[in-house]
Amino acid sequence: MCKEETMSICETERMLIRSLSLHDLPELSLMLSDPDVMKHSIRGICDEAATRKFIEWCLSCYDSHGFGPWALIDKQDSQLIGFCGIGPERVGSIEEIDLGYRLAKRYWGRGLASESAKAVLDYAFNEKQLDSVVVIIEPENVASIRVAEKVGFSGFENILFHDRPVRLYRMTREE
Repeated sequence: MCKEETMSICETERMLIRSLSLHDLPELSLMLSDPDVMKHSIRGICDEAATRKFIEWCLSCYDSHGFGPWALIDKQDSQLIGFCGIGPERVGSIEEIDLGYRLAKRYWGRGLASESAKAVLDYAFNEKQLDSVVVIIEPENVASIRVAEKVGFSGFENILFHDRPVRLYRMTREE
């Protein structure tokens, strides 16, 4: 883990969840430039400049909201697995708090996205006392839908998001 400005958020059985930093740029850029990883991303494949902008946006979210997408670090080898977190997202005319997760391909199929999403939702509802969190998923993104359902999202609304048909799932603190 980088010593500079990273802040530990929480941990799960297999991961440390901490703030992203510009020190994560090389590893995160590799991940976000993978066409398979970015297949269902609204923003598409990211080069190093786009990845830097993403990290800078995350840092500004930490300052403005006290949360954002966070780095997932493998406890065994300290490698960056991907990211998971909550962040502001404009949906129509409303700012929602959106749960997002993305893992490097070599970590797919191990339950890590569900494990991190559960921890992040616990943080959102219990630490940050948020009333609701949404997740926005393309209907073809079956793996992401499975993760959302595993962590408790159920009903959804079909909407257009960035001119693409998506499912908008919502979970409230009471749920």
